[in-house]
Amino acid sequence: MTLTPNPLYAAPDDWRAYSGTLSRRVFAFILDYVIILLLCIPAAVILFFLSIVTLGLGFFLYPALFVIVAGLYFGFTVGGSQQASFGMRAMGIAIIRVDGQPMDFLTAIVHLALFWILNSVLTPLILLVGLFTERSRLIHDFLVGTVTVRTA
Repeated sequence: MTLTPNPLYAAPDDWRAYSGTLSRRVFAFILDYVIILLLCIPAAVILFFLSIVTLGLGFFLYPALFVIVAGLYFGFTVGGSQQASFGMRAMGIAIIRVDGQPMDFLTAIVHLALFWILNSVLTPLILLVGLFTERSRLIHDFLVGTVTVRTA
């Protein structure tokens, strides 16, 4: 019995799967954060009414609203069946794990958290790493064991 993995889950060996992914990631990042900012509007309204019901306790979540919305957004989209957020889908890329396992919610959250931490420390250098590494992988991709591939 032979196992034929889903091509979306297995990291391909063909160099064309990684061609141009770094620039596509930049544009996907911009699209995703516009979507997250738009999602923060209804989340803020819901949190306002939740705060009234909880007698003001919900107001303490407002400083973390962007982080909560972004975490849920990336957790459910990147950790979902498409393994790509809406911005990534628009740019024709997806994130896959190099061990062949599907991306799950927790791995997507860890990937996002490492991106934010490393981006705050190494802001200009985080994209330069992708120019010199195989498959255009960034530092947080190495730490989590993921790679970005083209889907279109």
